[in-house]
Amino acid sequence: MLISPKDFSAELMTRVMKKLTEKFIGPYMVRKIMSENAVELELPVLLRIHLVVNVRRIVKYREQVKGQKKIQLPPVEVTGEKEYEVKEILDKQERRGKTKYLVK
Repeated sequence: MLISPKDFSAELMTRVMKKLTEKFIGPYMVRKIMSENAVELELPVLLRIHLVVNVRRIVKYREQVKGQKKIQLPPVEVTGEKEYEVKEILDKQERRGKTKYLVK
């Protein structure tokens, strides 16, 4: 299950800009169904919220959307370009759906 961080306390959200936060975080396992309206989740200690959550705050986690297939593409070979050997990956940054690496 994924949980909505919408009602998390202000102290948890101080470092994060509201418009840049994820709509749901997780996935977390359901430990126990308390009632029709509440479930107990297995949450990490660092999250520091109550384990019992209203069902309105959770959604079912789906690893893959129906009809979409993950296709593994072969590496691209470019001729006439410089070639580098990577010794170590120092950092990884994701922006606008693109991943950039800082390498040595």
